Amino acid sequence: MATEVLVPTLGESITEATLGEWLKQPGDAVAADEPIASLETDKVSVEVPSPVAGVMGQHAVAVGDTVQVGAMLATVDAGGSAPAKTDAPQPAVTESAAPAKDEPQGDTAAALSPSVRRAVLEHGVDPATIKGTGKDGRLTKEDVAAAASAKPQAPAASASANAPSDGAAAGRADADSAPARRKEERVKMTRLRQTIARRLKEAQNTAAMLTTFNDVDMTAVIEARAKYKDLFEKKHGVRLGFMGFFVKAATMALKDIPSVNASIEGDEIVYHDYADISVAVSAPNGLVVPVIRDAQDLSVAGIEKTIGDFGRRAKSGELKMDEMKGGTFTISNGGVFGSLMSTPIINPPQSAVLGLHRIEDRPVVVNGQVVVRPMMYLALSYDHRLIDGREAVTFLVALKNAIEDPTRILIDL
Repeated sequence: MATEVLVPTLGESITEATLGEWLKQPGDAVAADEPIASLETDKVSVEVPSPVAGVMGQHAVAVGDTVQVGAMLATVDAGGSAPAKTDAPQPAVTESAAPAKDEPQGDTAAALSPSVRRAVLEHGVDPATIKGTGKDGRLTKEDVAAAASAKPQAPAASASANAPSDGAAAGRADADSAPARRKEERVKMTRLRQTIARRLKEAQNTAAMLTTFNDVDMTAVIEARAKYKDLFEKKHGVRLGFMGFFVKAATMALKDIPSVNASIEGDEIVYHDYADISVAVSAPNGLVVPVIRDAQDLSVAGIEKTIGDFGRRAKSGELKMDEMKGGTFTISNGGVFGSLMSTPIINPPQSAVLGLHRIEDRPVVVNGQVVVRPMMYLALSYDHRLIDGREAVTFLVALKNAIEDPTRILIDL
């Protein structure tokens, strides 16, 4: 008997999604609660499990289609069994009929999401040779990029061995002068990317955005991290990074400058006596922004544990909708990608976002002497309708003081 697989409830106020990929093909055996499809919503990817054990029936929708909550995705034949595999020998594939090595083929291609398939084509790698780090071992775009960067370059052939004869060179002259083949590919934007684009543009159109900069000497934090990172990881089971210091320092500065932690609703200003810090985390389909709830009450260790958990679950697509709702202030760390300086865009209805950047040695003057220190640029973008320049600068100075003297974080100064 065929059982219908329906689009599940996706969360408050979310009524539709886009089919991102099929994880099971018609005829595949499926177990009860085994994921058979992945849906992309405005914020995260959601896997749809099979309600029964059996055999995958026909797909009712195609990859890229928009589906409503409650709509039928496919059928599963309950209690059925997959077709037995034949042991008959397969015909040999001649060299002329063999598939091109730079394109994913057969079952491998069917298991790839559109974004991963596009990355495979762009980088010219064989997906069968790459170990996936996504959920259930599936490939992600990051896996493909890492494999491409690690792929050895073919050694250049010697000039004497490859030099053509004069006759051969003349015969190839016309071919060599022909223009190189150029390719284009049109790919529909994912629902997540469409949402990001819409919200960022809305932020620019609504807020009176301004960015204020400062820099911070990272010497003290780097020394503290080097001294205690092994003991920290042994005790707390998580690595000691820089984000724990910055999140904790930010919660202290937000308490001193409450307007940076506030938001505008109509003609009212909403002040929050708590700090729910949104942190930008890289996911296979783009950046997502889960929220560290009540960060002001967490230790540096508690913050690092929460961020580490977000990172792991973002990569495997297991973040929940509720974990990305709300937030009173955002921290985005472009430094992990090598950014020197940027002007981040606020995440409405929040009124401010802190941008962190890469650490690099620069000459600075300390006590009248020019010394080399590890410096980082800080950028605070804010809604000038609510936050004045004086408040923005005061916030950055308070943050700078706490990072340059981490003892302030310990004694809440």
